[in-house]
Amino acid sequence: MLVPERAHRREGTGLLRLLAIAGRRLRPTGGAAPRELSALVAAAGSPGGLGPRELMAGKLAAAVTCGAGGLPIAAAAPGRLGPLLAAAAPVAGFLAPDLWLARRAAERARRVTRELPAMLDLLRVGIEAGVSLPATLRDVGERTAGPLAAEWRAVGREVALGVPLSFALREMLVHLPQPEVQALVAALERAGRHGTPLGETLAGQARDARFALHRRVREEAARAGPKIQLVVALLLVPSVLLLVAAALVSALLGSGGQFLPIG
Repeated sequence: MLVPERAHRREGTGLLRLLAIAGRRLRPTGGAAPRELSALVAAAGSPGGLGPRELMAGKLAAAVTCGAGGLPIAAAAPGRLGPLLAAAAPVAGFLAPDLWLARRAAERARRVTRELPAMLDLLRVGIEAGVSLPATLRDVGERTAGPLAAEWRAVGREVALGVPLSFALREMLVHLPQPEVQALVAALERAGRHGTPLGETLAGQARDARFALHRRVREEAARAGPKIQLVVALLLVPSVLLLVAAALVSALLGSGGQFLPIG
C-alpha cells in the first residue's frame, strides 16, 4: 500500500520557509545558488515549494540567528571555549538546512525504492492494454500517491503539452536521481530506439527493482545488528548489573553489615 505524501511532511518545512523570508533582506534575489544546493533541493522534492535561491537565503538567516543566539552562551563559556562557540554557532546554523535537506532526500529515495516495483507492475498493465507510455505514466501517477507518482504525473502532463518524452524523463532524473530510476529511464530509451516491447522491458525492470529493494532491506538489517548490540552493551547490561548490585547492597544492609553465610 502506497502511503500518501502528506503523511511524510516534515515540521521543519515551516521553519525553513520563515528563515527564507527573513533571509531575503540578507541576500539579493538575483544571485545564483550553488549547483550542489540546487541538486539537493531537487532531490529533496523542493520542500515547501522553496527553490535554491530561497534556501540560500534561509541558510544565511539561520547563520545570523544561530550566531546571535550563540553569543550569550559563548560569553558564559569558560576559557577558550567561548570564542570557539562564537565561531561555530553561525557555521552550524548555515549548514543545518543542508543536513535537513539531505535527510529529507534520503527518506524520499527510500520511499521511491519501496514504491517502484508495484508502480512498474501497474505501468506494465497499462502498456499491455494498449495505452501509450505518457498516458499510462499520468494515469498511474494520478491513481497512486508518493514522490514517484508525483513525478510520473508531471511527465505525463508535460508530454501532453508538447514536451518530448525523452526530455521529460531526463528532467525527472533531476528530482529522482536514484539508480533504479536511472536504470528505468535508460531501459525506456533503449526500448524506444530498438523497438523492444515495453511490457517485457517493464517486467524486467520490476524484477530488478524488487531485487534491489530486497538487497537494501538486507543491508539495513545487517547494519542494525551492531547498533542493537551496542545498545545492549551500553544500556541493558549496565542496568542489569545495577539491579544486581542494588540487591546485594540491600542484602548486606539487612544482615547488619555482615556477609551472609554460604551453605
